[in-house]
Amino acid sequence: MNKYHGRSTTVLRPRTAQEVSAIVRHCNERRIGVVPQGGNTGLVGGSVPVKDELVVSLGNMNSVRSFDDASGILVADAGCILQSLSDFLLPHDHVVPLDLGAKGSCQIGGNVSTNAGGLRLLRYGSLHGSVLGLEVVLPDGTILDQLTTLRKDNTGYDLKQLFIGAEGTLGIVTGVSILTAAAPQASNNIMLALPAFSNVLPLYKEVKRQLAEILSAFEFIDRSAYDLAVKHGQGRALDEADVAGADCFVLVETSGSSREHDEQKLYKLLEDLMGQEPSLINSGVLATSPAQFSSLWAIREGLTEAVGKEGKAYKYDISVPQDKFKEVLDITREHLASKGLMHDQAVKHVVGYGHVGDGNLHLNVVANAYTAEIESALEPFVYELVAKYHGSISAEHGIGVMKTHALPYSKNAVSIEWMKKIKNLFDPNGIMNPGKVLEL
Repeated sequence: MNKYHGRSTTVLRPRTAQEVSAIVRHCNERRIGVVPQGGNTGLVGGSVPVKDELVVSLGNMNSVRSFDDASGILVADAGCILQSLSDFLLPHDHVVPLDLGAKGSCQIGGNVSTNAGGLRLLRYGSLHGSVLGLEVVLPDGTILDQLTTLRKDNTGYDLKQLFIGAEGTLGIVTGVSILTAAAPQASNNIMLALPAFSNVLPLYKEVKRQLAEILSAFEFIDRSAYDLAVKHGQGRALDEADVAGADCFVLVETSGSSREHDEQKLYKLLEDLMGQEPSLINSGVLATSPAQFSSLWAIREGLTEAVGKEGKAYKYDISVPQDKFKEVLDITREHLASKGLMHDQAVKHVVGYGHVGDGNLHLNVVANAYTAEIESALEPFVYELVAKYHGSISAEHGIGVMKTHALPYSKNAVSIEWMKKIKNLFDPNGIMNPGKVLEL
């Protein structure tokens, strides 16, 4: 969106935690603001300087420190690219318990600092559960070494949790200990066309019941988003006849230890769904080859690109009750129409897709151009709508600088006050990623 522009004159690229410590200590003594920067793939300006802060880029800290193929515990520098860690683990039959569209450039330290969620949180849970320990440089330069490889350690406060999702405002993550997962020996997926959004949750319940332990993803795509993906060359999962009458789509993925066992479950699921009366689905396609598996995922992963090709996108990463996904989209569309903004020269589309398993909706308002009129129509309207459902204004992208003013829509005054107290305790001089998460 090209919204955030810093005026930094200096970028430092340390190679060790000790070098990061020396930099931060120097800056703290002189009250110089510091912005930690990973792969710079965030959408809320969390790694962009607000003013002329010094940028500390972690890209040179990119080594795997250790891996235990019995326990699956990986210890790595914060600057390791997520895809590189996946490639490292591949011959060891393990996977990182995190998968993102930006995996080719995002870094594990940034993933931890933003508590990134991704496509398979349904299977592996959040980083609050899989991260076992952290090495963090505190705002005074002290190195907090909590880089444990223990699965169980019930000895006092679990300090690492404070830094997961803190977006670098309490310290700079320089090392990560994470529990990786055994690599699935068989993966498959199925794309389903649904006649109505009201069928999504009943379908989710049935899919969970039948697929149980092998279910790894359950992704929702509304009709408008699917049509944009097809229009802009992201692929076509179903024939036009199968798509006719579909209100939305669901992509289901399985990951297990036996392809034959998993395929039997999927065929039975599809057979049962098609045999129901009335059926929860109109049609579906089951991947029968690795190429088809990848092509079905390409539609879901290509939605961001398709939206970008269609126009200028206002992106809202929100958590709301799963049964309210379509209601949020419809209300937003109606609100913009009431302002006279739903036409090709203003807002062209309101589309949605997301992770049903964790209630995360990606609301995208696709406009012809970014304008003050559209932005004022959307904000604070979207945040007020989220608050009405007791949701979150940021499901997985963080607060950054973009949403600091909107934090009260998701956090009450007592919570924000205690967040400020924690910030002041760790960073009394306010040098660490100033203006992010909490307003200046």
